[in-house]
Amino acid sequence: MSLTKLNIRNLSLEELTAAIETLGEKKFRAKQIYEWIWKKGIRSFSEMSNISKPVLAAMEENYFLDCIYISDQQKSKDKTIKCAFKTHDGFITEGVLIPTATRVTACISSQVGCSLACKFCATGRLKMMRNLTPGEIYDQVFLLNNLAEKEYGQHLNNIVFMGMGEPLLNYKNTLAGIDKICSEEGLHISSKRVTVSTAGIAKMIQRLGDDQVKFNLALSLHAANDAKRSQIMEINESNNLETLAEALRYFHEKTDTRITFEYIIFRDFNDSLEDAKELATFCKNVPVKINIIEYNPIDGGEFKQALPEKTDAFAKYLESLNLVVNVRRSRGKDIDAACGQLANKNAAVALKERVLK
Repeated sequence: MSLTKLNIRNLSLEELTAAIETLGEKKFRAKQIYEWIWKKGIRSFSEMSNISKPVLAAMEENYFLDCIYISDQQKSKDKTIKCAFKTHDGFITEGVLIPTATRVTACISSQVGCSLACKFCATGRLKMMRNLTPGEIYDQVFLLNNLAEKEYGQHLNNIVFMGMGEPLLNYKNTLAGIDKICSEEGLHISSKRVTVSTAGIAKMIQRLGDDQVKFNLALSLHAANDAKRSQIMEINESNNLETLAEALRYFHEKTDTRITFEYIIFRDFNDSLEDAKELATFCKNVPVKINIIEYNPIDGGEFKQALPEKTDAFAKYLESLNLVVNVRRSRGKDIDAACGQLANKNAAVALKERVLK
């Protein structure tokens, strides 16, 4: 009997094929098993109805599935749903379903906790506990898609990595998870419907360019001068705007992809016309679209939501320069599911439970 079980979802098809052949099975069995795992999203080996019992027993003995499960969910008055996902080893991460009249978006996580400590974000107050695996990233999409079908009667239209964690600090697993979400062997969702949001890790943005990724990239900018950005985002000390601009230009040259700038607008901090002018200047580096995001207060936070008239004036100035601008109104605020509010409660409870154990 194996003393240490391996995570079967960490095996490539080639590695799985080799493992199956050692059991005296034909190669095509590995492809069947791979399809059960990545296309049908099985939660246990016993669900593989066309695989022989001896093979199933061997897999149970030597491998495990690192499945996550929905341990809690809350539904907002605007029909947004926040899910707490529990991992096989007892951690909690979170994801959100955001419906509109024309589409459903899944906001998913890449890590449990976060190491970046952005001042406006609840997740940043948590410790960085661990990276999510490709299987756990895939599971969030699989489970949220099933929930979207049940609750809204439609499939997911968009997937955004804007939940807990910094995706580019879990680079390998994030890209492997996206591969399973987008590939024909997996959920076969178009990569153009996937957006990875980063706080700005310049060298990893350049690596995305070298890897010529097909998904969309969003930068959490929030201020277009270094003094202000460093005040709210520690990452700017090591990845300043000049360094980021160079990385973004490189990424665009390699992928020919328009980049999204996310700009949370705070009252009396980054909501002036002067701030808008600085943002417009920074937008000259690459083709962009701008999402101006309404701030969502967190417990004990030092920032306030910008006044509607200031937000509108900010957006209109940018639009006058022929920039593509969207003002994003918050969804799910009543259940702490809005941007920047994730992991305020569930993850803290889970961490306490693990400490008590």
